[in-house]
Amino acid sequence: MDIVVIVLGIAAAVSLFTWVASLITRDYSWVDRIWSIVPIVYVAAFWAATGFTDPRLTIMTVLVALWGARLTFNFARKGGYRGVEDYRWPILRERMSPAQFQVFNLLFIVIFQNALLLLISLPALVAFQHQAVPVGMLDLGLAALSLALLIGEFVADQQQWEFQKSKAAATAAGEQPAERFVTTGLWRFSRHPNFFFEQAQWWVFYALGAAALGSALHWTLVGPVLLTALFIGSTIFTESITRSRYPEYAEYQRATSMLIPWIPRQRRAAAADAATG
Repeated sequence: MDIVVIVLGIAAAVSLFTWVASLITRDYSWVDRIWSIVPIVYVAAFWAATGFTDPRLTIMTVLVALWGARLTFNFARKGGYRGVEDYRWPILRERMSPAQFQVFNLLFIVIFQNALLLLISLPALVAFQHQAVPVGMLDLGLAALSLALLIGEFVADQQQWEFQKSKAAATAAGEQPAERFVTTGLWRFSRHPNFFFEQAQWWVFYALGAAALGSALHWTLVGPVLLTALFIGSTIFTESITRSRYPEYAEYQRATSMLIPWIPRQRRAAAADAATG
């Protein structure tokens, strides 16, 4: 059977599972739970179709497996596999009628997001179709860049995790946390450094497919473009919730880049303290 048909069949089965599971459990985070797993399956399927012999697909599979392992670990420690639902979905359910939310669930949460997971994996198809092109220094450089971005994402997630633990401990002790959201470390240079590193890894993955093709542009560009659009839209919505909870977040937004790490502006509160100190 053609490998493309197999991969499409897996994607269809996963989509059906996440939709049925959401209807049965009334929990709409099933796509989140398979997010770090199915891209590994898709990419590994193309690698397996070469008899596990193609060097470029070996590199691509290892990179995606490492990406998935890190994300699975971070998602698990936050309770994602213990039935903890994405906190945004209850908010959306309050803003929509039950019928509207079910349409949103089917079209966006299930179909769009599962299609996106397939699309970001398809540079592996390009590599599969161009196995005769040898691995070169460009491929190795891109692999090294992907690993560096993976490390950056791990650091950002760890800083967020340690901050939340410290905040929870202070709250449990009846103390007021010095900050109500993380603004130090990598979070000083980007409001969402973890999102930046996440997206950048998939742009590098696309570039590995481009290296196999020998062209900077090919149709699988739609994957990272849609992923970036999803992250930007999701970030805007998430930040609107954060700003409603923490009014001081607006100043953090003014001073700090949303995604791409950049030199921050001085926050006004800090500037006022320095002037009166």
